[in-house]
Amino acid sequence: MGKFRSFSFVVFLALCGLSFADQITLPNGDRLTGTIVKSDGKTLVFHTAAAGDITVKLSDLQEIKSDGELYVTMKNGHTAIGPVSAVDGGIQVATKSGAVSVRKDDIALVRNDAEQAKYEKLLRPGLRHGWEGGANVGFSIARGNSQTENLSLAFNADHPTLNDKITLYVTSINTTNNLATPSTVANLTTGGIRYDRNLTERVFVFGSADYMANALQFLDLRQVYSGGFGYHVINNDRTVFDVFGGLNYTHETYSNGNPIPGTVPVVFASYGKTNRFVALTLGETLTQKLGKTTVLTQAFNIFPNLQQTGQYRWTFAVGTVTKINRWLGWQNQFNDIYVSNPPPATKNNDLVFTTGLNISFSH
Repeated sequence: MGKFRSFSFVVFLALCGLSFADQITLPNGDRLTGTIVKSDGKTLVFHTAAAGDITVKLSDLQEIKSDGELYVTMKNGHTAIGPVSAVDGGIQVATKSGAVSVRKDDIALVRNDAEQAKYEKLLRPGLRHGWEGGANVGFSIARGNSQTENLSLAFNADHPTLNDKITLYVTSINTTNNLATPSTVANLTTGGIRYDRNLTERVFVFGSADYMANALQFLDLRQVYSGGFGYHVINNDRTVFDVFGGLNYTHETYSNGNPIPGTVPVVFASYGKTNRFVALTLGETLTQKLGKTTVLTQAFNIFPNLQQTGQYRWTFAVGTVTKINRWLGWQNQFNDIYVSNPPPATKNNDLVFTTGLNISFSH
C-alpha cells in the first residue's frame, strides 16, 4: 500500500509539472510542451527540454497556451499581461482586469518574464551596468637561434541599450628579437571609442574616435575623429550586419626613421612629418553566430583622403571566439592594415594574426 501511495504521488507530481508547462500545436498536429520564450510578431521561440530552443512561424500555430504570464505588446503600443490561450485568428490574454483578444496580425512582441526582465534592463541600464565584452591574451617565447618574445593583448566592451550602443576597444601587439638590430620586430597599438544611436529601426547615427601607433612604420600617433550615418541591413539574434558612411578628420604624426648604419654620431633617416586632412569614412561590420558556441566578427573600413586624392587607408579584421565554458573561450584574429603612402623604406601592409585565450565578462 505504501509503495502504491509513493507511486501515485510521483505520478501526481509529473502531471502537475505538465499542467504548468506551456504548449503549442504545430500544423501537422504535433503538440510540444515547454516554455514560450518570445516572439517578434512573425516567429515564436519555444524552449523544449529535448530539443532546446526551436523557432516556428506564429501564423502556423494551430494552438497556443501558457500557464504563466506573458507580456503581449500590440502594434498600437498597448501591452497586455497574463496567461495566453488561442482563439479564432489570434490569442486571448487573461489579464487581471479581464480577457483581451488580439489578432495574430496585430501582435508586435511577446515576452516571458525572463525576456521582459532583460528588456527592462536595456531601457535604462546606466553606465555602471549593462557592459559585456572580453579580454584576449596570447604569448609566445623562443630561445636558441633566436631570442624572441611575443605578447598580444586585446580588450573590448559594449554597452548596448534598446536605442544606442557604446563600444570601447584596445589592442596591443609587441614582438622583440634580442639578437636582431633593431630589436623591435612589431609594436602596434590601437584603441578607440564609438557611439551609435538609432534614429529608426534601421537607420542610426554614429560618432567615433580612433587612435593608432605603429613603431615599425614610425607612426607616433594617428587620431581619427569620425561621424556619419549607418543602416542595419540585418539585425536579429543570430546576425547583425551594418553599413555606414560619413566624414572624418585625421591628424597623424610620424617620427624620424631608423639610424643610418656606420654614422658617428648616430644619424637618423629624416622623415619627421605631421599630416592633417579630411577624409571619408566608409565601412561595414558583421557579427554572426556559428552554432551554439562560436561567434564570427568581421569589419572593413576605408578612408579616402578628400584633400589629396589617390591617398587612402583601409583596415580589415576577421576573427572568431569559441566558448569553452561560461567565461573562457579561444579566439583567433586576423588584421590587415593598409596605407597608400607609407614612409620611405616601409611597406604598405601590416598583416597580423593572433590567437589565444578569451576571457569574457558581463556587468
